[in-house]
Amino acid sequence: MGKFILRRLLLQFPILLFGVSILLFAIFQMAPGNPLAQFYAQPGMTVEQIERIAESMGVHRHPVEQYFDWLGSLLQGDLGVSFELRVPVTDAIGHRLFPTFLLAFSSLILSLIVAIPAGIISATRQYSNIDYSLTTFAFIGISIPNFFFGLLLMFIVGLRLGWLPISGMTTAGVEYTPFWQAIDILRHMILPMIVLGLSSTAQFMRYTRSSMLEVIRQDYIRTARAKGLKERVVIYKHALRNAMIPIITLMGFQLPVLFSGAVITEQVFGWPGMGTLMLSAVYSRDYPLLMGINMFLAFLIILGNLLADIAYAYVDPRIRYD
Repeated sequence: MGKFILRRLLLQFPILLFGVSILLFAIFQMAPGNPLAQFYAQPGMTVEQIERIAESMGVHRHPVEQYFDWLGSLLQGDLGVSFELRVPVTDAIGHRLFPTFLLAFSSLILSLIVAIPAGIISATRQYSNIDYSLTTFAFIGISIPNFFFGLLLMFIVGLRLGWLPISGMTTAGVEYTPFWQAIDILRHMILPMIVLGLSSTAQFMRYTRSSMLEVIRQDYIRTARAKGLKERVVIYKHALRNAMIPIITLMGFQLPVLFSGAVITEQVFGWPGMGTLMLSAVYSRDYPLLMGINMFLAFLIILGNLLADIAYAYVDPRIRYD
């Protein structure tokens, strides 16, 4: 296992990130528009000033030179300077990282807490009314757009019932103690967390159900029941452990998916995370910031894949990495 992790970290990680960096840079080079357009629109900007800005940005240099300059800075931990914010990209991402991570990780935990027991119940009571109800819920969760479900919750729960706040991360203009500030953040997070986690919950539920249905028909499950073991022991000790393998596969990729899916949810609820930062960068054609965010998401995807592979060995002893 140690050799496998070391090989992935030293060989596959750099190669994959290098390939992603080339692809991202090529896409942004081919993208329509001019990163200097925002400066032309600013009143009082002269052509000479814009040319000096363009020279400092290096936008008139050959794309190959721009790429290797950017790659050299990336290897030193420098993602460049945001065109719009005029601050280092690492600082811009760092300021928005915690709110998005908090929202995405909470949504993932909520999805697992709801989806796995629901999937087990649905599988063990196949074709019952509760199975049909949970399956219908899963199909709705997969199909409904995040922005529509978010607006629906805002209208019903936030505006009509007044139970929860509908915008922002904290209550503006109010000073709280650390404990009550955490409670305030939690209240603001409930609606976007539910919206962001709905699709994940539906997917985890469907995967859990189908995997459990396959496992509980195996011979060793019938043998365990024939030995007189309690049904709870058969399901949760013998069947669930083997059924979790495809769930772990999905789990490894779900956190970066939640990070990227937070773009719409954060915009709807005014959550000050990376989603709103990314949309702002798209509108202003802030290429260094967009490339930094996408490189960060690529890193999360590769890391999630590695963590899923490691978790395989702990869930299934038959899986070994040499």
